[in-house]
Amino acid sequence: MNQQNSPNTDPTATLSGQAVTTAPTEVPDAPMRQDPAHTEHPHAKTITEDALGGKTMINIEDLSFSYDNGKTNTLQNITLNIPEKQVTAFIGPSGCGKSTLIRCLNRMNDLVETSCITNGKIKIMGQDINARDVSPIELRKQVGMVFQKYNPFPKSIYDNVAYGLRIQGIKKKSALDEAVERSLHGAALWDEVKDRLKDSALGLSGGQQQRLCIARTIAVQPKIILMDEPCSALDPIATAKVEELMLELRKEFTIVIVTHSMQQASRISDRTAFFYLGELIEYGSTTHIFTNPTAKQTEDYISGRFG
Repeated sequence: MNQQNSPNTDPTATLSGQAVTTAPTEVPDAPMRQDPAHTEHPHAKTITEDALGGKTMINIEDLSFSYDNGKTNTLQNITLNIPEKQVTAFIGPSGCGKSTLIRCLNRMNDLVETSCITNGKIKIMGQDINARDVSPIELRKQVGMVFQKYNPFPKSIYDNVAYGLRIQGIKKKSALDEAVERSLHGAALWDEVKDRLKDSALGLSGGQQQRLCIARTIAVQPKIILMDEPCSALDPIATAKVEELMLELRKEFTIVIVTHSMQQASRISDRTAFFYLGELIEYGSTTHIFTNPTAKQTEDYISGRFG
């Protein structure tokens, strides 16, 4: 990945927590570079912190990204500020670059050998996350990720939640017990599993497994939680529980979610960014995007005319 020089200061040093992630097994879809249905790309003015309010947690500056060593850009000139302790939703049709962008935020795309940032920067709390002295592993301590397919480890419920803490070197049982209980409470799962913490996590329902993955992420107290279509494999009841959980978690964490569900985005997000063919078309408050979008493409998408 393209990296840039910075002072010899680890930008992760001032940020706490460790989120446990598992490498995805697939490369996110690259956007199709042809658009027979929509030949024009009128961009609404990107709304930034000054208009939306709130302290910026993530700052993306004129970002372009490629999966093929810069031959073609999957993301093109993305600029937006994501505020802390709010839910920001990325929406758009399949292949528009949503998942690619979210994986840029914790450098998960580094796992693709031919990927690179061709232009721009991503900063978290003012620090360039692609600077030469920034370790992706250290970055992921502060930027947790919940994947589309829930992926508990083949361990007990307790050991799943305690896993990241043990990696950090925390061995004291009382500290682990406290963190596990706190995290399961935080994931709205404690009452359902408190009497079977030693049972295999694989015995939980799909919705419970996804909430367990969220508990595993928040156990180590990252600053940011990324969620890549976390409810797409869940039934409506389990989805509702995860959505309620997100609304609670935003009190402590900055959440960025990729979703194909317009209803979900409207229910749980404070800000919404609409992407199309690797470009940011419009970004603003969710109320504005869904009731009075500036760009015609946004209106067409959320009204179901395409996508």
